[in-house]
Amino acid sequence: MTAKVRERSDARDNRERIVAVARAAFAADGLEVPIREIARRAGVGPATVYRHFPTKQALFSAAFADGMTLCSDIVAEGLTAADPWDGFAFVIARLLEVHALNRGLSQAFTSALEGAGLLDAERERTLTQLLQLIRRAREAGALRADFVLEDALLVLMANEGIRAVSAEQRAAASRRFAELVLQSFRAHPSAEPLPPPVRLPLPAR
Repeated sequence: MTAKVRERSDARDNRERIVAVARAAFAADGLEVPIREIARRAGVGPATVYRHFPTKQALFSAAFADGMTLCSDIVAEGLTAADPWDGFAFVIARLLEVHALNRGLSQAFTSALEGAGLLDAERERTLTQLLQLIRRAREAGALRADFVLEDALLVLMANEGIRAVSAEQRAAASRRFAELVLQSFRAHPSAEPLPPPVRLPLPAR
């Protein structure tokens, strides 16, 4: 292996490691994790991170690309449902669960990240599909007539605030939250049984 080939291989390995570390860090702790901490966890210097990702937004785009695609795929699947309400309910429940397990993705999805072009484009595509899903469910008379896209974003923001001692508990709490909000979204609410409650840590006074 020549020195140039080895250098390219090392650079590729560094980039992949940085993205993997950033993805895990942002998922657990949100978008506030500093570049210096990402570099430390990846075992490289901050200059190496900036060489691959000149801005934090560029790192966001790499770290959340798969997550944004997953969100888009979830909404697309909901649009294929024969029953508009079933499609809408599936999407809300799945998005809440996915976002509960990834704080950074949730924050990126519900905010505009200036400079993260590819990320913003995928987010806008997902929101466009979600709007179609909402209109479809409203027109079928299943979703309350005053429900708007901003309400879905409000629910995602609230869901991001779930704090639990484990990923499993966050997912379980999100499922219960999803059922609570979905019952309030129905044009004709019915008291469906809720998933089991989850014991969550109380905030310190």
